[in-house]
Amino acid sequence: QVQLAESGGGLVQAGGSLRLSCAASGRTFSSYPVGWFRQAPGKEREFLAAIRWSSGSTIYADSVKGRFTISRDNAKNTVYLQMNSLKPEDTAAYYCAAGVIFGARHARDYSYWGQGTQVAVSS
Repeated sequence: QVQLAESGGGLVQAGGSLRLSCAASGRTFSSYPVGWFRQAPGKEREFLAAIRWSSGSTIYADSVKGRFTISRDNAKNTVYLQMNSLKPEDTAAYYCAAGVIFGARHARDYSYWGQGTQVAVSS
């Protein structure tokens, strides 16, 4: 089993930055790549980025490449999502998830999910 807990969401003005954290726990959590997703009201859950614990290899959705950065701190069992140049359309609930296949971009490919953290970007 893997447990995930997001934090760091909040209200920010357009152009601002936020860093989200995803704390992982469980006996085998490091075996699972971690991805970040977001879901706005009325929309499907959208893949943003993923990372491998061991190598730090990353993959990004085109929509956030260059603005968002995923990273991990193995000592803290935490994955981060640094979000810069935020736009009102980035407003959503943000989730981290653990999956089996690195680079998977569909929510259905991830087995474990956190509760989510809300991000609101004002114009």
